[in-house]
Amino acid sequence: QVQLVESGGGLVQTGGSLRLSCAASGRTFSSYTMGWFRQVPGKEREFVAAIGGSGAFTDYGDSVKGRFTISRDNAKNTVYLQMNSLKSEDTGVYYCTARPRGNWHESTNYADWGQGTQVTVSS
Repeated sequence: QVQLVESGGGLVQTGGSLRLSCAASGRTFSSYTMGWFRQVPGKEREFVAAIGGSGAFTDYGDSVKGRFTISRDNAKNTVYLQMNSLKSEDTGVYYCTARPRGNWHESTNYADWGQGTQVTVSS
């Protein structure tokens, strides 16, 4: 099992930026895909972004393409989510996740989850 700890959430105004971080335990961090999902009350978790082990491959949800960037530092066992041009609809709890089996967009495919960090975008 991989332990994941998110940080960097908070309150930001519309149009602003935030960077989320997720620190992972273990020695094999560079061997597995990492992802970010978000969730608001009453809705299913929504795929935000994912990145392959080497960092060469990335994928994004349609609602964040062109605004969010996922990256990773394998030397620090950390994945990042840079969020720019934030909108009110980006508000939610953001979860870091790891080791998917299959489709990166499906939350049920991921083995490990962090506790989540709240992002609130106010107008």
